[in-house]
Amino acid sequence: MPDAETIERAREDAREGKSPSTQAGEFVREEMHHIREGKHGARSTKQAIAIGLSKARRAGVKLRPPKRRAASQRMRRQATRELREGAAGGRHKVSRKRATAVRGALKREGHSAASRTALARQARSTARRRGPAQRSASARKAARTRARARH
Repeated sequence: MPDAETIERAREDAREGKSPSTQAGEFVREEMHHIREGKHGARSTKQAIAIGLSKARRAGVKLRPPKRRAASQRMRRQATRELREGAAGGRHKVSRKRATAVRGALKREGHSAASRTALARQARSTARRRGPAQRSASARKAARTRARARH
């Protein structure tokens, strides 16, 4: 269950009209903090991000499932299911046995997945997969945002 603070920050982003991926970023950030403070670990940075996105969908963030080429069919199906659960709202019964097993498995994983170098490596490799035009557009948008923040 995400912290109330995280959910509130994501809702604030939604009120400000920010994109679902920005709202979901709050949950990913929380996940990184959990790993850093030793609450649990993650096998890879990708897994840590996936956990955060999953929590975001379940919390009601309208984050679309990954595209066909970007993920396996199983992952897309799971993301769709989480999206439906989040939209339905309300709490559902969580299997205590499964939750304990998952937490135990994550506790045995390493904590370097949330390190600055690992996150930077992940960001760089993801950016490389996007085309030059898309990267350039992102950079222009970032510059525009910075300029707006300064005024």
